[in-house]
Amino acid sequence: MTPTKIRTLEITDTAPGTIAAYWLHIINDDIGEPVRIPILVARGRRPGPVLGLTAAIHGNELNGIPVIQHLFENLDIDHLCGTLVGVLVVNVPGLKRRQRVFNDGVDLNRIAPGKVDGNTSQVYIHRVVDRILSRFDVHIDLHTASAGRVNSYYIRADMSDPETSALAKLQNAEIIVDNKAGDATLRGAASERGIKSITVELRDPGVFQRGVIQESLIGIRNVIHYLKMLPGPLLCPVKQTVLCSGSYWLFTDEGGILRVLPRVAEHVQKGQLVAEVRTIFGELTKQYFAPEAGIVVGRSIDPLNQTGSRILHLGREPRQIPCLLDEDGAPPTPAS
Repeated sequence: MTPTKIRTLEITDTAPGTIAAYWLHIINDDIGEPVRIPILVARGRRPGPVLGLTAAIHGNELNGIPVIQHLFENLDIDHLCGTLVGVLVVNVPGLKRRQRVFNDGVDLNRIAPGKVDGNTSQVYIHRVVDRILSRFDVHIDLHTASAGRVNSYYIRADMSDPETSALAKLQNAEIIVDNKAGDATLRGAASERGIKSITVELRDPGVFQRGVIQESLIGIRNVIHYLKMLPGPLLCPVKQTVLCSGSYWLFTDEGGILRVLPRVAEHVQKGQLVAEVRTIFGELTKQYFAPEAGIVVGRSIDPLNQTGSRILHLGREPRQIPCLLDEDGAPPTPAS
């Protein structure tokens, strides 16, 4: 299909029963050329919700791109109710530079919803929220770890909200972190507008990983079926997941060669040795221990560690919860 150039996303511009591609002109670069965001829109013949998927708000986090591509390639448009929107790349300048941040060095996922009259990154994310995100009823933001780190396949979601909790559990992830979206993230901007939103972390940066791409496709198709946008079963190949009450990063206070010991998704006990720092000559200078029992949500894999570098992302108070369907075929109720 030939993409159409637009300046704002209007669902009704896509004819019912069709899939369309768009280049959305979001800003101009420093020589006046347009910077455009690639978007796919599938509009069903019958009314229904608007489900929006966003990928690559961090330019080096790539796994979400093929998730959206494969989803649209295999979509049953003839039976779709409502509209599916896939924003293949949010941070186009960052992607072209293969970097997490925007081209002015700012993390777009820390300044949403931006400002209409702010600096470059503030205007960029404001227009993403105003011209794209605001059109959604339900939102899934696809991420990975950033450079020098690896992640489990995990979800961040406000589990006190029943609808958001169901969206999270339908992903069949290894870990769910209960996290209200009160920050300046894209998920936070969605939540402020009454849009149900979750963040899906798809493992590692800078690569396409077939396994987690397939896992994510199962989860997103579950959401499509749950929202009754398409008929189909809810698939729960993962019978149990781990719910954490929150999470935080451990950081070094000593520079040197870092070795992180636990694996991703490994449970650790309070006082367990989790990392060591050595000098360039191999002399042990510091050891780090888990401050409490938890689960490793993500971890550093970069051995070159300045003082203040990340060690591991620790999920608090992990406990098993079911991802099974209840007797009526609905997702399990939120954990209390």
